[in-house]
Amino acid sequence: MVLMIALAAMMVAGCASFKKSDGTDERSGIVRGKVAVLTATVVAVDLKKRIVTLKDAQGDVRDMKVGKEARNLSQVKVGDIVTIKFLESIAVEVIKPGTATGAGATTTIVRAKPGEMPGGMITRQSAMTATVKALDKEAGTISLMGPNGKTVKVKVIDPANLDKVNVGDELMITFTEAEAISVERP
Repeated sequence: MVLMIALAAMMVAGCASFKKSDGTDERSGIVRGKVAVLTATVVAVDLKKRIVTLKDAQGDVRDMKVGKEARNLSQVKVGDIVTIKFLESIAVEVIKPGTATGAGATTTIVRAKPGEMPGGMITRQSAMTATVKALDKEAGTISLMGPNGKTVKVKVIDPANLDKVNVGDELMITFTEAEAISVERP
């Protein structure tokens, strides 16, 4: 949770304002994320140990342990192309104090049906609120207090954006991680 608050504080650096058609502020917030994609070729499959050996475009070879929840592993063959996508994002929105929020954590898992090519996705999302306790525009830092009562002080990326938040503001912070795996025949 402390890490999530620290990440959110750094993200305040990119606060943007979302406008309604009449020009008034609807909400103020940011969304930042990054995606990494690994595409590799299957060079070995050990069904008993549930290990798939992959070789990427740079020639790096790595073993991946496949959990028992993964269906259809027996369909993976040497030469198949595996694509793994990783997503991390954080959304920070200034909300009115006392606003009902969807704070909490959720996990969603999607798996291939029996008989289909192996693949699936898992998404983990955590949401929480934090209160802006202090701003130091000269130092470019913000202090946020989470729901556990602990305060974290961090340096923001662009201190000029500290002008977009005030002491006492509440922030809704949503952190999302997702992984998707697909297997295709060449």
